[in-house]
Amino acid sequence: MKPSLFGTDGIRGPVGGSLINPESMLKLGWALGSLLYETQPAQRVLIGKDTRISGYMLESALQAGLTAAGMNIGLLGPMPTPAVAYLTQTLRAAAGIVISASHNPFEDNGIKIFNAQGSKLDDDFEHAVSNRYYDPMEVVTSDSIGRARHFLNAPARYIERCKSRFNGPPQALSNLHIVLDCAEGATYLIAPCVFEELGATVTVRHATPDGFNINQHCGALYPQQLAQTVLSEQADCGIAFDGDGDRVIMVDHTGQVCDGDYLLYVIAQHLHRQGSLTGGIVGTHMSNGALEYAFERMNIPFERVDVGDRHVMAKLKENGWHLGAEPSGHLIDLNQTLSGDGIIAALQVLSAMVTQQSSLHALVSTLHKLPQALINLKRSPDHVWPPSEQLDAIKAQALQQLGDQGRILIRPSGTEPLVRVFVEGTDPVMVEHVAQQLSNELQTLLG
Repeated sequence: MKPSLFGTDGIRGPVGGSLINPESMLKLGWALGSLLYETQPAQRVLIGKDTRISGYMLESALQAGLTAAGMNIGLLGPMPTPAVAYLTQTLRAAAGIVISASHNPFEDNGIKIFNAQGSKLDDDFEHAVSNRYYDPMEVVTSDSIGRARHFLNAPARYIERCKSRFNGPPQALSNLHIVLDCAEGATYLIAPCVFEELGATVTVRHATPDGFNINQHCGALYPQQLAQTVLSEQADCGIAFDGDGDRVIMVDHTGQVCDGDYLLYVIAQHLHRQGSLTGGIVGTHMSNGALEYAFERMNIPFERVDVGDRHVMAKLKENGWHLGAEPSGHLIDLNQTLSGDGIIAALQVLSAMVTQQSSLHALVSTLHKLPQALINLKRSPDHVWPPSEQLDAIKAQALQQLGDQGRILIRPSGTEPLVRVFVEGTDPVMVEHVAQQLSNELQTLLG
């Protein structure tokens, strides 16, 4: 088996590195295109991107590889990741590609690929693409080379799609003042239009991307920036996206940051009240324990999976459920979207606020989250991961200090060179102490 190109969320790395460079993207485009050409010759592949300066370079290389394999191209320009998933399905494309490194800084970039149904590629097809990538590149005959065209109406299509997902009358948001933080990323054009056209008074921040400022001290990674603006503007709430728009974090009118756990709670409770929540809910091992207890009281099944929205999606499909989320702000409602969608998730929260005539602060106040601590340790490629027996031993000792409701998760990040140490318990002082203790021990083990 040849080495896989794909990580936990597509392909990601530093621009100019071993994979994120023009030569590799040319070969990747050809590998994907040649596989698709075997069953769907001359079909269209859509390409969208976020606002990184490197996106133009990588887009050109992918385009050359795909057309060399005989596939036609639809260029969408800067578009949120969920928009590419939706347009891939609705425009009947063979596949959709997003050039983005999500929440990473501009020095990184990456590739996410959707199949014709707007879902991320399954493991088997990823393996097939990886295997084909290492084969010698062959170009189709000159009369079969693909063509490229720009889809200038792509943003308008997706704006209307988002508005249609809002459960409320026209101008239903006319009494709300909302602050948007677009992270200098892919939502900079679409998000303000969606919320303004639904009637809200909108204050927009970080929506002037220059190719270098994406996620730079703004967006979902830095919600305190948004909280300060909400307070100074005396707004009803704030909404922050990440660089590619598949994550959302909100802020209530008091400046309280509401992560994916809080937003999942609001949406689930609202759907439950309306009788439109079918099945159970999927979270991850980092979802706050308070969610589990809250859903148990509501007689709603709750299951945890490994961190990553693809794991949430897989479990939802396996169980026949539709609602799940990560604390980081990936919220998936398969009755509304094909993948995590920051704009549509925010609209679901606003729908709950408008329908229940309640503030976001009031809706989240009934979820009493357990104290958590998360420490990120830098990890170099030459660090050897400790044996599982050694990790289990230090975790067991730490769990004794936390008590019955304690939880610990130690895992390498799938998108960054980091090790994440996560601790949850009932005593905030003990939680912080155990997290620091575990981090020190792990740092020693990693050298």
